[in-house]
Amino acid sequence: MATIRDIAEKAGVSISTVSRVLNYDETLSVSDNTKKKVFEIAEKLSYEKRSNRNSATTKVALVHWYTREEELDDLYYMSIRMGIEKHCKHNNLGIVEFFQNNSDKLSRENIQGIIAVGKFSKSEVNMFKGITKNIVFVDYSPDEDNFDAVVVNFENVTKKVIDYFIKKGHENIGYIGGRESFKDDRNIIEDCRETTFRSYLNDKKMLKEENIYIGRFSVDDGYTLMKKAIAEKGDNLPTAIFVGSDSMALGCLKALGEAGISVPERVNIIGVNDISISSYFSPSLSTIKIYTELMGQTAVDLLMERFDGRTISKKIVMATKLKIRQSSF
Repeated sequence: MATIRDIAEKAGVSISTVSRVLNYDETLSVSDNTKKKVFEIAEKLSYEKRSNRNSATTKVALVHWYTREEELDDLYYMSIRMGIEKHCKHNNLGIVEFFQNNSDKLSRENIQGIIAVGKFSKSEVNMFKGITKNIVFVDYSPDEDNFDAVVVNFENVTKKVIDYFIKKGHENIGYIGGRESFKDDRNIIEDCRETTFRSYLNDKKMLKEENIYIGRFSVDDGYTLMKKAIAEKGDNLPTAIFVGSDSMALGCLKALGEAGISVPERVNIIGVNDISISSYFSPSLSTIKIYTELMGQTAVDLLMERFDGRTISKKIVMATKLKIRQSSF
């Protein structure tokens, strides 16, 4: 059986650091990348943490719409999950984790509540309803009249970025974003960033459909789509580009750097999420700060209110903040 010492050796950090990461120590000052590395190695070594979860009187299912492997590559959802787990531990709530590839086992557990992180189809939502009435969705709101949810208003996020670009004098504005689909069918989920970008600029008579590039929310697609934009647009490349996630934005910056296109002198870039690496990239990435860990903590608070008897649904919309760094003026 793997030990904390084994994880520490492979991660190149101290045993104390590994222990504090795995126990979600709020006072520990290490980067999200270090935390991700520790969790990833722990997963590969099949490390099982000894805990007092069996002593908890209430058992909560944390259901993630990604597989475990996909989640390890996404700091956005990992940060939400860490916020949930940390707050559950603080409130002595037992946790049983389920990822997309093993959520069929959910009904086998004696679950009192579910926190569902990500996007879920109608059939999956109905499955949750059949298990418990205490359900909180994070980053998605399938039915605000019946389910609690913690979300971000991506319509406001998009308008905030566009307004900033326009204020700085940009008229040729582009968008690079992604689309997602439910895991158990092929229905594409409408992305509010993309739809708002189109409608908001169209209302202002500034929309250029040819400036919109859509793929997946990944570094690789950000890189590929930006290279495509550079090749197609040439000298007409937008002077300002809103990118749907920080991961994609980092890929965009790499493609621009390889093409010798200066940022922000020629192209301004603003992403979304404010993952930890964003401030260390060169140039550092301007972005919309989303308080992901607080989203997770808020979900736990909502679930505990359900346990205490609340029956009226709540939908919490988290604030966001525009953080200007070196990739935009």
